[in-house]
Amino acid sequence: MAFETKIQLPGSDKKAPQNAQLGGAVEAGSTVSVTVLLRRAGAHPAIAPEETPAILSRAEFSERHGAAAEDLKLVEAFAHHANLTVVDSSVTKRRVILTGTAAAMAQAFGVKFSSYKSDDTGQTFRGRTGAIQIPAELQGAVVAVIGLDNRPVAKPHFRKKKAAAAHTTFTPPQVAELYQFPAGLTGAGQTVAIIELGGGYKTADLQTYFENLGITAPHVVAVAVDGGANTPGGDADGEVMLDIEVAGSVAPGADIAVYFAPNTDQGFVDAISDAVHDATRKPSVISISWGAPEDSWTAQSLAAMNSALQDAATLGVTVTAASGDDGSTDGEGGALHVDFPSSSPYALACGGTTLKGSGSKISSETVWNETANQAGAGGGGISIKFPLPSYQQAAGVPAQPTTKYLGRGVPDVAGNADPTTGYQVRVDGQNVVVGGTSAVAPLWAGLVALLNQKLGKPAGFLNPTLYTLGGTVFHDITVGNNDDGGLGSYSARAGWDACTGLGSPNGTALLSALSNGSSSTPGKAPWGKHKHKHH
Repeated sequence: MAFETKIQLPGSDKKAPQNAQLGGAVEAGSTVSVTVLLRRAGAHPAIAPEETPAILSRAEFSERHGAAAEDLKLVEAFAHHANLTVVDSSVTKRRVILTGTAAAMAQAFGVKFSSYKSDDTGQTFRGRTGAIQIPAELQGAVVAVIGLDNRPVAKPHFRKKKAAAAHTTFTPPQVAELYQFPAGLTGAGQTVAIIELGGGYKTADLQTYFENLGITAPHVVAVAVDGGANTPGGDADGEVMLDIEVAGSVAPGADIAVYFAPNTDQGFVDAISDAVHDATRKPSVISISWGAPEDSWTAQSLAAMNSALQDAATLGVTVTAASGDDGSTDGEGGALHVDFPSSSPYALACGGTTLKGSGSKISSETVWNETANQAGAGGGGISIKFPLPSYQQAAGVPAQPTTKYLGRGVPDVAGNADPTTGYQVRVDGQNVVVGGTSAVAPLWAGLVALLNQKLGKPAGFLNPTLYTLGGTVFHDITVGNNDDGGLGSYSARAGWDACTGLGSPNGTALLSALSNGSSSTPGKAPWGKHKHKHH
């Protein structure tokens, strides 16, 4: 009989959750939803080292890089056999979403469910350990099955300012002025997508905030993914409001679509995929301020999300991602880590600085590192999962100090993130000051919306281009380090570094460079190679 022989799904092995207590059994009749991700039928889009890829229409994308119809049919036949229901089936997103009882799912994918309770939040969730089994007929066709385990996977990268800190703080438009964002543009005609894995916003707060800035409030819509919703009332509201208020005040003419998903690997991947392939709202830029250390993801989840980000690059959608607020260890004390999804080669990884200045004049800008005050530090370092992309070949990215792996360098760019020089925002009826690389992702997203409006086309996958532009496009940050664990890595230097990437933006110069198509030799950084110094 069909679908009887089972094989192990590569990369699906999962360890027991940390900082959680094993609870009872999962109710056999409870509903479980999974996303089954499929291989591409056609060619894999590649990173072009010399240039950004030709942007495809959605129809062309689906034809060239979508799933094979027969693979979808095979999964549907298996679902029928396993008493599971097909909720959604998409060639373009290369996925089939299935629901069924916990008992049917456990049987279908050869897993055993357990209930866990988080020590940190008290939240209960469904977990599994070991590998997923799939029918032999699906070998090669299925690349990931996510959602069987619904443990929280990511955290928001924002930091509230401590009351004692007495530095100057800014509204987002004041930061934009310091970074010389091009004047006379609003982002009109663009949609900025924001990915949120919890929390929510109150419309009244947004109206008050934008009124107080003297800005017409942007059009904001909440989009549900996998049952997620705009649910204000928790800690994550700080993230949601920060993202909307930063992007919305620097590009008030752009529409903002907030994709709310559960904080699970399934929710995160589905939210990115839904935003990338949203043919109604057609976002030209996506901002992500959630993440977790690379090695906390299963190989299949990492590959699934990276594939969704690759889709974005191919469709000309820029993705900005926060690099984390816990320095070179990414909060995993004692060892160097970078944060994912910012470490994806298809994301524009956004690091953090401490910014001082007034009007349009920056007086100083250094690497954000307030570790001594327990107020965070900009995430950055070298990936242990993704090799050095061609666009970073000439940037002088060192090997990862511990593993000696020549990996993707994080971040690519930076911006004001220190909560002591942070952003004045409104959260749940209160005016507060917030920092974190969470603010830098929507800041850059807002800038890209302005660039897209002026260029009359999407800037798209910016990474290969940014690494060929001269230093005038960036404020090169050469002072400070993001060492938060006494490990001696990493320090700022001239050119690219693992604290602030290429630097913070000069928005007007960047627009000029993109308008002229000016660059030095493709793939060659204008400042040449630097040896990495250990301090």
